[in-house]
Amino acid sequence: MSNKEIIIGADSANPLTAHKPGYGTMRLTGADFYGEPRDRDGAIALLRRAVELGVNFFDTADFYGPGVTNKLLADALYPYDTDLIIATKVGAKRGADKSWLPYGKPNELRSSIESNLKELKLEQLHLVHYGKAVNSPGDYEEGLATMLALQKEGKILHLGLSNATVDQFNTSIKMGKIASAENMYSYTQRVTDPASPYGFQGGELLSLCEEHQIPFIPFFSLQTSLPTAQDKMKELADAKGVTIAQLNIAWLLHRSAWILPIPGTTSISHLEENIKVGEISLSEEELAFLG
Repeated sequence: MSNKEIIIGADSANPLTAHKPGYGTMRLTGADFYGEPRDRDGAIALLRRAVELGVNFFDTADFYGPGVTNKLLADALYPYDTDLIIATKVGAKRGADKSWLPYGKPNELRSSIESNLKELKLEQLHLVHYGKAVNSPGDYEEGLATMLALQKEGKILHLGLSNATVDQFNTSIKMGKIASAENMYSYTQRVTDPASPYGFQGGELLSLCEEHQIPFIPFFSLQTSLPTAQDKMKELADAKGVTIAQLNIAWLLHRSAWILPIPGTTSISHLEENIKVGEISLSEEELAFLG
């Protein structure tokens, strides 16, 4: 592994090579991550620019919008390049009031998989993260068994986890091959925060992913870091002539070779800045300074 690329499903017959960083599509939706973007043509142009810059890993879900980011990806990039990787997720849906609701029963998971396949114009999903908004242990295991069955049926190539706890991770790797884990993690949030609705065990899951050599995909890494005071980040960013956002992503890349950042943005200029983070080198002294 390196800070340039990462292998998903390395021990499988069909491994996928993802370039770092990837791109998270969630912010391409309307307000509150609901409905169409304000500038749909601009969103499509951004996705195409991402590919031009070398991005080949896109994170999406059928409940973003709902249905918005999947269709944007298809409209922008279909037919897909052979090395393109689209990672989606299941286990939640959006209410008409913009609420986030659990959608993890076996029939609901199957419905989500069919929805993702149709919207993305795929015959097989490259990577599906299971678990968002699935809360009870019994439901979790039943849902995971459904996902493994869908994988066996050929509708899913690689299966990952989203918002998993340590217990759910340990249960999952006993039930089947897990290709990746996607949890909240950032420079400012590295341990469980019980007060946060997304305070699942990011730091703990990263350690497990490293132990089992499974890619770890942090989400909300910029959303949680940038609004907070980061005196050390600003000092070092100014000294290196980069933005605080760029340094946050660079920190993730240096934090672990198993991390695949997926910063999202609606700005092509910010996208171009994010992709340049691979050129940022952090010394041991600088990492120690950041803490």
